[in-house]
Amino acid sequence: MSGVAVVTGAGSGVGRAVARDLLEAGYRVALAGRHADTLAETATGDDVLVVPTDTRVEEAVVALFAAVRERWGRVDVLFNNAGTNVRATPVEDFSLGQWSKVVDTNLTGTFLCAREAFRTMRDQDPRGGRIINNGSVSAYAPRPDAIAYNATKHAITGITKSLSLEGRRYGIACGQIDIGNAATPLTERMGQGVLQADFTTAPEPTMDVADVATAVRYMAGLPLEANVQFMTVMATAMPLVGRG
Repeated sequence: MSGVAVVTGAGSGVGRAVARDLLEAGYRVALAGRHADTLAETATGDDVLVVPTDTRVEEAVVALFAAVRERWGRVDVLFNNAGTNVRATPVEDFSLGQWSKVVDTNLTGTFLCAREAFRTMRDQDPRGGRIINNGSVSAYAPRPDAIAYNATKHAITGITKSLSLEGRRYGIACGQIDIGNAATPLTERMGQGVLQADFTTAPEPTMDVADVATAVRYMAGLPLEANVQFMTVMATAMPLVGRG
């Protein structure tokens, strides 16, 4: 039988591309996200489980992993992908509501999913599995006017390292993929121009989101004795190197 993967934020963008790629590669895939209709659009084939889930809610995340164990008995891969952002806002104008929206989804949701995956992978037989966190190039080269997104993506790196360290006891590997300008509905504005480090506005190139899916599938498919700790996949000509 193929491995079992859980993909959060699977209703669109990177999550949809990764989920479909894993299904094509023979994985049994649980699709998690807030909207049942978009998850249903992602689903292809028979080896798929749609579980509408708000990853910000502890009970919902616990129920997600219980549903996967009930269906397939284990979890081999978690692609911890669900995330959000708010409109570009200078720090002095950033509201607590904006901050909480981003932190609850990007950080708390990532923690909750990682914790439940970790518990499952620790207790299953055979033991072990792999967690892949979706970071961002903003984890080390932040954009202006995005303090909450930048802070949470830096924090994802801390979660990744913590899971890697603690996972050694149980055969659980954890890595992080940092993506730059994958072409999704969220990056359509890149072509019209986005704020740069010198506070000018300029268009930026994007890359095919399918290339991100290929990278995640490679990370997922490694034997547990090997791990991609950090991988950056980005549009070749985006203004990242040297930014700031």
